[in-house]
Amino acid sequence: MTWEPDRLDDQHHLTAADPGGMLPAVASSAAQVRTGHRTAVESGLEGLAARGRPRAIVVAGMGGSGIAGDVLAAVCGNGSPLPIITVRGYQLPGWVGAADLVIGVSCSGQTEETLSVVAQAVRRGCDLLTVGAAGSPLADLARQASAPHVPVPVSGQPRANLWLLTVPLVVAAASYGLVQADAALFEQVAVRLEDVAHRCRPSSDGFVNPGKSLALDIAESVPMIWGSSPLAAVAAYRLACQLNENAKYPAVSGELPEVNHNQVVAFDGPLAERDIFADSTARVLRLVVLRDVEEHPQVTRRREASLRMAQDRDVRVTEIAAEGTHPLERLATLIALGDFASTYLALGYGVDPTPVSAITELKARISQ
Repeated sequence: MTWEPDRLDDQHHLTAADPGGMLPAVASSAAQVRTGHRTAVESGLEGLAARGRPRAIVVAGMGGSGIAGDVLAAVCGNGSPLPIITVRGYQLPGWVGAADLVIGVSCSGQTEETLSVVAQAVRRGCDLLTVGAAGSPLADLARQASAPHVPVPVSGQPRANLWLLTVPLVVAAASYGLVQADAALFEQVAVRLEDVAHRCRPSSDGFVNPGKSLALDIAESVPMIWGSSPLAAVAAYRLACQLNENAKYPAVSGELPEVNHNQVVAFDGPLAERDIFADSTARVLRLVVLRDVEEHPQVTRRREASLRMAQDRDVRVTEIAAEGTHPLERLATLIALGDFASTYLALGYGVDPTPVSAITELKARISQ
């Protein structure tokens, strides 16, 4: 597989090389926000407060479903009066009990790790909410526990349904007073996502298309993606995962200031060195910084110093700023741009972004 940037402006290639329709799926984010909000309201999530506020919220999910918990925690922020954690695995933490809310999220409703955690939550008498496909094993567990299930109309790969799975969690959090989020906010977020989709549309040339531009920056490099706040760090992690799954491409993500205690040392490593007599893009480290408008003052100083250090060492840098005011709005703009970029990177390499054959093979191996 070779990188051919001209492919990104070849409309025939962008269609033919994406038979699973990942680009249209990414462009549907605004519609997902609206549908996710409507489905959550129809499922009665706005009335959850009548059940009393839980001691903690535990979101159980894997991959594209699990990041819904990270988004929820980031949107509620450090001011949340209760902890919000995400469990990615088979075991519910020992401290979780009847005073806590467990939210099981699975696009298919069949994810074995999530089903295991939800089953444990039912046995412990936890408050329960599930989000995923209708008529699935996850929905059955919710019905057995007399718990609400949000039957989102998902299709395709879980990672392409992020907002369908995430918006119901934000609606639930708003009902508990953990975040200010009403119908007007979700419409505002949808409009932002429509704007990103318009700017990143396939017919927009690479030099003005921010999604293609980011793909061009990352191509033929090893990207190290940093977020300048907990919110931006979620977008950084999402971008790394999308590069893994869509483009089958390696990436490292992290959050300032933690990355200043480990990843920054890569500036002095072999991937930061370029041989001027060799291909200037071969095995080159690329620093991608996702910036939030809400940064700790000391983090701002660290970010600025880190960028100067990278530039002093001739490490290439890309900076992307969040757009909007509300945390959900800012996070959505960062995630949407990364979703487009990862898909364009795949198509620039001639890689079909939809299949995840390695994951399928792994599941088959462990089921034998």
